[in-house]
Amino acid sequence: MFLSLDTSTLTMSLALVERGPEGAVRAVEHSVVRPPVKQSEALPGVVGELLDRHGVKLADLEGLIVGLGPGSFTGLRIGLATVKSLAYAANLKVAGASSLAAVALEGPEDVPLYCLAVARKDDLYLGAYVRRGATVEALEPETAMSPKDVAARMAAEPRAVALGPALVDYRAALVSHGVAAERLLTGPDFPSAVELTRLARMPETFSLEALFAMEPHYVRASEPERNPKFPPLPGPAPTARLKDD
Repeated sequence: MFLSLDTSTLTMSLALVERGPEGAVRAVEHSVVRPPVKQSEALPGVVGELLDRHGVKLADLEGLIVGLGPGSFTGLRIGLATVKSLAYAANLKVAGASSLAAVALEGPEDVPLYCLAVARKDDLYLGAYVRRGATVEALEPETAMSPKDVAARMAAEPRAVALGPALVDYRAALVSHGVAAERLLTGPDFPSAVELTRLARMPETFSLEALFAMEPHYVRASEPERNPKFPPLPGPAPTARLKDD
């Protein structure tokens, strides 16, 4: 049994999941925590409550799964810090997966899926995928761009449809930039921890080095890192942590 968590948006998705042969997934329970509840206040308490409801101890789990974003910088740090702490305490294996790829698993098959999440005001994360059954194939690296640029990308790929959390706030903006309303799908409005479980590839053994090395997929630098008034701190450049594949 696995515990899976995504905090890449303001809505937290938490699931206790069983994985069977050939990747079959069964959700024992999927819990969603929405605003105004803050993830920093809810975690790790909601994890303990979920396990208690099913008589499961942390040490009984086969591993932990976490959404790596891209998404809210604060949310990603909170989620990963929680998972790392639990894994360290119980010597549990940990696997991460793209939050936008989890969104793609809820889209239609065999068409380009532009999965969108909010990066900041007028800036969206975009992950381009194709879903085939319970797997997704990345068409290109995840990136960030304006709604106008997303619309231009969709105009260049007429088969593509868009879905994901960003459409809650940016559907009208994309339509205003020329995207046909029928190409903007309804739901999901957050990445599902259950779908993350289908994507995650659990390591063979527990490794402290691998656990400490796991980082969110930030895609872009944070606002403080972009501010020219504040020079970089000593050490590796901030871009060193950004995923480049």
